[in-house]
Amino acid sequence: MKLLEPVTLGQVEAPNRLLFGPHVTNLGRGRSLSERHVAYYRRRAAGGAGVVVVETASVHESDWPYERAPLASSCGRGWRAISEAVRGEGALSIASLGHAGMQGSSAYSQRELWGPSGVAEPVSREMAKAMELEDIAAVVTGFAAATSLAVDAGVDGVEIDAGTVSLVRQFLSGLTNVRDDGYGSDRTRLAVEVLGAVRAAAGRAAVGLRLSCDELAPWAGITPEGAIAILAVLAPLVDYLVVVRGGLYAPAASRPDMHHPDGLNGELARTVRAALTGPGTPALAAQGSIVDATTAASWLADGTADLVEMTRAQIADPELGRKLARGAAGRVRPCILCNQRCQVLDVRNPIVSCVVEPSAGHEGEDAPVPSAPSRPRPGELLIVGGGPAGLEAARVAALHGLAVRVLERRDHLGGALVAAAAAPGRERLSRLVEWLAAECEALGVTVQTGIEAGTAQLDKHDGPVLLATGGRDGEPTFATGPGAPVVTAAGLLEAVRRGDAPGRGASGPALVWDPVGGPIGVSVAELVARSGEGAVLVTPDLVVGRDLSATGDLVAANARLRQAGVEVVKHAELRSVAGGTALVVDRFSGEERRIAVGLVVDAGHRLPEDRLWRERPGTWRAGDAVAPRTAYEAVLEGRRAAGALAAAWAGGHAATTPPGTGEGRVA
Repeated sequence: MKLLEPVTLGQVEAPNRLLFGPHVTNLGRGRSLSERHVAYYRRRAAGGAGVVVVETASVHESDWPYERAPLASSCGRGWRAISEAVRGEGALSIASLGHAGMQGSSAYSQRELWGPSGVAEPVSREMAKAMELEDIAAVVTGFAAATSLAVDAGVDGVEIDAGTVSLVRQFLSGLTNVRDDGYGSDRTRLAVEVLGAVRAAAGRAAVGLRLSCDELAPWAGITPEGAIAILAVLAPLVDYLVVVRGGLYAPAASRPDMHHPDGLNGELARTVRAALTGPGTPALAAQGSIVDATTAASWLADGTADLVEMTRAQIADPELGRKLARGAAGRVRPCILCNQRCQVLDVRNPIVSCVVEPSAGHEGEDAPVPSAPSRPRPGELLIVGGGPAGLEAARVAALHGLAVRVLERRDHLGGALVAAAAAPGRERLSRLVEWLAAECEALGVTVQTGIEAGTAQLDKHDGPVLLATGGRDGEPTFATGPGAPVVTAAGLLEAVRRGDAPGRGASGPALVWDPVGGPIGVSVAELVARSGEGAVLVTPDLVVGRDLSATGDLVAANARLRQAGVEVVKHAELRSVAGGTALVVDRFSGEERRIAVGLVVDAGHRLPEDRLWRERPGTWRAGDAVAPRTAYEAVLEGRRAAGALAAAWAGGHAATTPPGTGEGRVA
């Protein structure tokens, strides 16, 4: 497999073509790289990454884009520790260097944003200061100084950020550079100066460039054709090039969520590859939702790229490279492109992690999960519930050497996650269920479906019991009258999964009531809009799908709703449904509106399915059985419960005291 073959980057050689790219982690201490970074990157290098690119460090103090953003002048010790750790596992370490410019934040620096011109940032609407010549010189000097510091610390190369959020790209783009001096008449001038200074400071270390080759704003931004002209100037100055897309009006385009296809930048990479020919051509790295090894291998085989960046795939499975090397591609934990825990550019400062691999970002905090089954132990763990919490608990317990039996009341595994996968664009959710089920089968877990476990049955079990019974529908927050055509979001999705259509009342649109503001309300509205009867989404918030801003899907989700013809009613509450009429009230004005509906879908909060736990208080439990949880929390709690049970079992204890659910995670 060419993916596992060495590749030369300038004067250094990477052991393979699998690249772990730079991304925000929030793992820092202040503005320095921390011991958490070291553990995080070491794990990916040990798992088979050939090139590890460290989180982008700001090259000048004027740039403070997020609270824990590394500052290059404070990163020397961290780069040294990371380079030693990564090199010890056989991989190359690369320091990413950049400046966010006008796309940064003034909240932490408490000073003006710098940009090529006085242009407002579209989201914050903050107007940048048009950089003076001394500002530009300071940034160029900053790139050179950061390069020297990184190389002296032992890294194998540096990567200059001219990608989706970067000052260098802003100078290259007509969207943001309308200067009337030499940096405007020649928009490549800053990039040339930066790369020249970096090359002079790098010595034998590799020099890379991450370049947005399509800003998705063709009226004035960088287009693929424009990128080729830019690269005619810049390519001779670098050893490798990472092709990305996105910019001022599409900042999420470099890492879109599951609504977009795998490998979405393939055509862009091929366009750039065709233009870069001849001696001295830099190695080309493809990027853009590459989470499947088959896609990666095919792009390398047909010459689309020389390396592939599989960042999210290696967050989801740090052992991706090692598994491919030993021919175990089927055992690779799937990235579902949800962005729910790896997208952490968020004012709450969450630490990077992963729905399918919750130890990501928390290396060394929780007890590690064995990579192979431990010596079998006597006795049996009984798990009630075959959703993500129950399956992860079963998998981890089996790896610890426990015999495990899972009872699931439905005729299928996966719980609410399988139903959610019936929503448009969310089909990937089923991949996690399929992987968990396959792993449990491979580990000898006994799974029995179609069994409604009761207290008497649990009392007969000689051993610990873990309740992963999931959630149930909550009580509606609105009044219902006779003949009200109401169904819950979970009920609707389950019906769609089975191929059934929910019962409707009179003809009319389906009204979706979304008091949560997460992905379910938006997904259900998209789904029912396809019925042809129309859809109305009612939210108490000022924006639809408020929580989707954290995953980068907010703008795209609202665009999808509009394209599907969904009517949106904001800052309003659903008060009652009677017959085929819904009463909606504006939260601010109190204005009432009656809407004729054929169906009402309640996408409100769910409650724990805790009947068994109330009958057997003190029994171990995890996931929605504790409180309404996300898939991440369900997987994490299932894993922790299994690890605690195994530890108690190994110590000869009765293992009857459930563990806490919030231990060991301090940001």
